[in-house]
Amino acid sequence: MKKPTPIDEEYTFEDGVIVSETDLKGVITYANRTFCKIAGYDKEELLGKPHNIIRHPDMPKAAFKDMWETIKKDKEWIGLVKNLRKDGRYYWVKTYIKPVFKDGVKVGYIAARKPVSKEDKEEAELKYKMMREKEQN
Repeated sequence: MKKPTPIDEEYTFEDGVIVSETDLKGVITYANRTFCKIAGYDKEELLGKPHNIIRHPDMPKAAFKDMWETIKKDKEWIGLVKNLRKDGRYYWVKTYIKPVFKDGVKVGYIAARKPVSKEDKEEAELKYKMMREKEQN
């Protein structure tokens, strides 16, 4: 599936918790109805696809590097993320990710996301802009 072309238009939502689960490699194994609605995809379009299908190109690589390093150590990660909808618009979420274990064996990750305040978005946009500039140098 081809990634959508980003457009500079925010999609906002005020309620609901976005939930998804992935395997150990980040492939989506579960997406709740709210996730599908906010991301603009049908469930069938998401299941079996890499979670980075919704990654917005404005997100610095360092943010995801930190996330993967943290969750691979079986720790929880919390951060603000700018995601890309199927229609090209973006949306911000506060993301909480933790490993999922079955019979003592790590089998994947679960993520819950909620809306972000305007102030938190502005702070994250500035921080991520500086991180991207650092990555380019």
